[in-house]
Amino acid sequence: MDHINPDRPLLVGPETPTAPFPYKITGTVVKGYGRGSRELGIPTANLSDEALDLFPSECNTGVYYGFVQINALKSTVYPMVMSLGWNPYYQNEKRSAEVHVIHEFPDDFYGADIRALVLGFIRPEQNYPSLRDLICDIKTDVEVAKHSLQRPAYDQLQYDSLFTTPS
Repeated sequence: MDHINPDRPLLVGPETPTAPFPYKITGTVVKGYGRGSRELGIPTANLSDEALDLFPSECNTGVYYGFVQINALKSTVYPMVMSLGWNPYYQNEKRSAEVHVIHEFPDDFYGADIRALVLGFIRPEQNYPSLRDLICDIKTDVEVAKHSLQRPAYDQLQYDSLFTTPS
């Protein structure tokens, strides 16, 4: 767990998901800016505009945690962190949703179906003075997601019907 922010708690949210969670988001993985893998060393699956439109209007910009499935129903479900917003460090002009699957994949999966169960909020979106600070906070977000999802009420949601039942 090197290079994480020691001032941040590694556990966030209540013991069980509470309203407005969970959010169920489905869509397609699209090509993003290419910064996640190349510049940050933290690859992301960018959600299509159609999936982005599924987020409730009360959903604040920031970083969330939950579970995700790529491609097929009944395939492996992985923990994830998701950034929803404008990426102020990069001064994006378009809102995006980028999922970092907490698993290493050998290849990209552009065009794949994606199902995400968003279970909690980690932190608001913010700008950073340096790329190093941004990477440190993202790595901290990953650790927060891992710890927060280990609680029994969250862990059992990796078996949610979103991942086993056709929509």
